[in-house]
Amino acid sequence: MFIVEHLITSFIASAAFGIIFNVPKRALPQCGFVGMVGWLIYIALVNYFSVDMLLATLVAAVFIAIISQTFAKFYKTPIIVFNVSGIIPLVPGGMAYDAMRHIVENDYSTAVQLATKAFMVSGSIAIGLVFSEVINQMIKRSKI
Repeated sequence: MFIVEHLITSFIASAAFGIIFNVPKRALPQCGFVGMVGWLIYIALVNYFSVDMLLATLVAAVFIAIISQTFAKFYKTPIIVFNVSGIIPLVPGGMAYDAMRHIVENDYSTAVQLATKAFMVSGSIAIGLVFSEVINQMIKRSKI
């Protein structure tokens, strides 16, 4: 039941974020699917394979970018539509909020730890997206 709840909520979160950013209505299910698969990979790696959170985020971001590239080609839609909506479940917003809350409460040591972790997770997301794009460009150039 744990996985099903996560799949449903990550699908809804990704699709809802697509609505907020005016994604074409025909692409909303795909946006939700991309976010759902990325979150499934993250949850599976962290909870079942005991992989570090940063590595799990990196792997999930790579898969999100790969699926986004595939959907962009298949549905003839810009890749950013699927990338941005799909990456939303991985964004460490709660962790950043907790860091700010600890700053307000004058608990600076915990705040620095949480802020550093949120920054590193954000970096893992960025590196994963860039890494996937580099691989995609290398594949395109080798076919020419």
